[in-house]
Amino acid sequence: MTKIIWQQGELIEVTIADLTDTGDGVGRGNERVVFVPDTVPGDRALVRLVHVKSKYAYAKLQQLLQPSPHRIRPGCIVADKCGGCQWQHINYDYQLTAKQNQVIQALERIGGFTQPPVDPVLAAASVFGYRNKSTYPLGKSATGQVQAGYYQKGSHQLINLNQCPVQDPRLNPMLAEVKQDIQQRSWQIYNEQRHLGQIRHLSLRIGRHTGEMLLTLVVKDWNLPGIESQAHEWLNRYPQLMGVCLNRNSDRTNAIFGLETRCIAGVPHLREKFAGLEFQVRPDTFFQVYTQTAEALLQVIQSELNLQGDEFLVDAYCGIGTLTLPLAKQVRQAIGLEVQQAAVEQAIFNAQRNEINNVTFQVGAVEKLLPKMGTIPEVVILDPPRKGCARAVIDTLRQLKPSRIVYVSCKVATLARDLKLLSQDGQYKIARVQPADFFPQTAHVEAAAFLVRSHLD
Repeated sequence: MTKIIWQQGELIEVTIADLTDTGDGVGRGNERVVFVPDTVPGDRALVRLVHVKSKYAYAKLQQLLQPSPHRIRPGCIVADKCGGCQWQHINYDYQLTAKQNQVIQALERIGGFTQPPVDPVLAAASVFGYRNKSTYPLGKSATGQVQAGYYQKGSHQLINLNQCPVQDPRLNPMLAEVKQDIQQRSWQIYNEQRHLGQIRHLSLRIGRHTGEMLLTLVVKDWNLPGIESQAHEWLNRYPQLMGVCLNRNSDRTNAIFGLETRCIAGVPHLREKFAGLEFQVRPDTFFQVYTQTAEALLQVIQSELNLQGDEFLVDAYCGIGTLTLPLAKQVRQAIGLEVQQAAVEQAIFNAQRNEINNVTFQVGAVEKLLPKMGTIPEVVILDPPRKGCARAVIDTLRQLKPSRIVYVSCKVATLARDLKLLSQDGQYKIARVQPADFFPQTAHVEAAAFLVRSHLD
């Protein structure tokens, strides 16, 4: 049979059968794969090929011939343009199914596991209004109006927003009004191509349980005329606003925050309640975006571990102690390891605030600190960044041989890679994997994998 040659710009008909881990629909035909954003498994669609390779192609949805039963009307008027969400056109039950499949496929394809024990995804309590932090790039319209929003899918075109359905609704008035204040102050918006201008991003943060807020402007340098008076004006206008900060990022970079933050008015932190404890959260602190889902996943971890009170627990990549401190209350001793000095300082403060005295925190790279443990821990918590664990961390764990490992992951591809290494030679077995939905309306999924040592030696 002659293989049909696809041409760029050609219209083809395709039925969508799957979703990628970035959220695009996947169709197959003529022994090739075609990736189509804004589609749902079950869609039959006419698509235009925009980028053609020998074994696959990227296409743009041209016409929906028959919609999938999982397709719904998006809840946001710019959902088809804004790159903040990928899946508002997919009903929530199917979003959960797709995320569970994403974890299973990663463990099978990358990890080499057969029928991995992956539970249904821990569903979000609410699929909108959940984000406790939103950071918006700033821009200017053709008429010179200050804009804030997310970039259009596949482009660098800013989609201006006055509210966002996935952020905590208490932040929406600030999003709309702060843009107007920046306009009236005539502060210059940063132009990344020319590396000119001043204000790069607007960051808003809220304690979901306390209602306390922070407002941070990311700037190229500290010279922002009138910022002190404007900061006090914001504090007076918004009773729940605890502080106004500037963060300096003078580099030509895609990173949002720079290394230094200054408080202009109020205090440089908010209070948040988490798992019955009180935490101090700063503008650049890592704290899970969906507070309630993080609490629900913690409950699963606590239930699965069933700690008896005599364990020694190590929390690697501990941040400000979000998992360390609740778990420390259930063990004999806990140690948190974290490379960022500022995070460790906050973790120590949070431990003192909550009168938790059986926990210590160490600053440094996990791969350097972990081998220096004087006592072998019974339980190790891993919560690494998206790139996963350094190979030296995996090797050290295989030498230390803790009885149980809990690997909390924000990228299932690196989770699968690392679990494969940890499970080599049958040293550890996966008892259970619990995915959790921290980001409804997106393709992003997190998961906690529970490993038990096989006691082969």
